[in-house]
Amino acid sequence: MLKRNINPLLYRSLFTTVRWRNRDDMQDPKLAHIKEKIEADKQRLRWRTPYSDRPEEFQSTFKLFSSSNRNSELVELMQQPVDLSPSAIKNWWTRRRSGIEAHMQKFIPERHATLGDDLAAAHFVVHRGGSVRFRGQQKWIKMDEEENYELPTNYVPNLVLEEVKCDNMVLFYEGLENIRRLRHLTHLSFENVAKFDDWCLDRVSGSYFPSLEVLNLKGTVVTERGLNCLYRLPSLKTVLVDSPEKNISWKLTIALLEEWNPKLEVKNV
Repeated sequence: MLKRNINPLLYRSLFTTVRWRNRDDMQDPKLAHIKEKIEADKQRLRWRTPYSDRPEEFQSTFKLFSSSNRNSELVELMQQPVDLSPSAIKNWWTRRRSGIEAHMQKFIPERHATLGDDLAAAHFVVHRGGSVRFRGQQKWIKMDEEENYELPTNYVPNLVLEEVKCDNMVLFYEGLENIRRLRHLTHLSFENVAKFDDWCLDRVSGSYFPSLEVLNLKGTVVTERGLNCLYRLPSLKTVLVDSPEKNISWKLTIALLEEWNPKLEVKNV
């Protein structure tokens, strides 16, 4: 009687499910042997697990500085010929220091939530050798010879950042996220920042600077291709570059930008 009241398709599905479940519950010698072999292989290959990830190993405080992609770095290193020359060791050390510095420049949400975007950006720039100026102040704030500087350590209402100079700084792509959402910023300079390229300019142009009027790119490695993203800065009036008439590609890109924004001028002085 119960079978007649159930849809035939539903009854067939239920019957198939119960049949396969009963089959799984049966002890299959071959399946059990395969499972045991897999478990044995897992135990035998356990030596591949890094020491820092093994629960029985001592966990040092320096584990915080361990790299999550250390395995890929090791594989890449093993695929290269061994070079212990002084120049190779120096290059490795330089790359290692650059990686650490780039990691230290990563965006810290808690800092911006505590200080506000303007003051947090000021701390980031001044601490690394740059200088800033706030609205209503004539004095530029920068680090002195003893690496001290005067900036508030708590949120200050109505503290508006107007000018930022990152000249000669060791600034990485990761650090540019700390200079963002500065609604009243009018002047921004990256003069002689050796690592500032087209990718960096693309990030800056998308960081919401609605009031930015002057952008200094002299001494950077920005190409004419990077200038195409400047359309995102609606208030931009002056862009400083090393040689605006370097070649036909530069001239064409600058002409297109000035056609899009008649108030924009790209020059080297």
